[in-house]
Amino acid sequence: MNSVTNFNTLLVPPSGGGGGKVSVIGAGTMGNGIAHVFAQAGFAVTLIDVNAAQLEKAIATIGKNFDRQIAKGTITEEVKKNALDNITTVTDIAAGVKEAQLVVEAATENVELKLNIFKQVDAAAPAGCILATNTSSISITKIAAVTRRPELVIGMHFMNPVPVMKLVEIINGYATKKEVTDTIVELSKQLGKIPCAVNDYPGFIANRILMPMINEAIYSLYEGVAGVEEIDTVMKLGMAHPMGPLQLADFIGLDICLSILNVLHDGFGNPKYAPCPLLVNMVTAGKLGAKSGEGFYQYVAGSKELVVSERFRK
Repeated sequence: MNSVTNFNTLLVPPSGGGGGKVSVIGAGTMGNGIAHVFAQAGFAVTLIDVNAAQLEKAIATIGKNFDRQIAKGTITEEVKKNALDNITTVTDIAAGVKEAQLVVEAATENVELKLNIFKQVDAAAPAGCILATNTSSISITKIAAVTRRPELVIGMHFMNPVPVMKLVEIINGYATKKEVTDTIVELSKQLGKIPCAVNDYPGFIANRILMPMINEAIYSLYEGVAGVEEIDTVMKLGMAHPMGPLQLADFIGLDICLSILNVLHDGFGNPKYAPCPLLVNMVTAGKLGAKSGEGFYQYVAGSKELVVSERFRK
């Protein structure tokens, strides 16, 4: 492993110009959000995706999100221009990480895909480069084990939408060096985020607590205890949650919720984490939430009205 001095070059204050070099793998919702915040903070960002059309879409999305910030008066046109100038796009992983000081993988939540990506990145990235994953549930230790630098592998779990949400859940793998954790904590602060460091056990903290709550809400619907609106209203008004658990599940993606619950169930072997049969059926039927147009609610492009899915109307 390279010295801590190498890590310090990654932490060059963005305000000083020429911040560290960061590569983000995956140009979907999370990837473009992560690229957005690093670029806005002054870092040189390489956004990588095998799909060139997805990269074009990501840059357009980042631009629109900057426009929202401008409309709210939180940034200027100059900040937007400088940030977009900080982003380079490539379709080849090896080319995209060859000069990186930090790689943040934000691909689909699929363990085999992530392991394959980390093997490629490990082979192509510089020796002292920190390798981070945005996984929400997959073992950091398992990912690190396919690399030759497990001490430099860490979880950097951003929340969606990345430009808005303050939390970054930082997950230490079994071999992660303290210097790496300290670097990522400091880096998160430079992005204007609030880092919380946790250890590598199934679901970490965020999803170990959140997913059983969502699953219990689905069970309550499944067993006829209450309807969709009633469940969400109780949690919003009674527990001061900004969004009810069923709406939040739709927002996350029901397939992602199912995947995380399976990780928890397999990892702990405890039946309390077993996914509700209703959730399994909805995913099998392709009712994945907002991204598919229907989950517990129905979604129409351009409309913000919350309409319960016809399947669950009384």
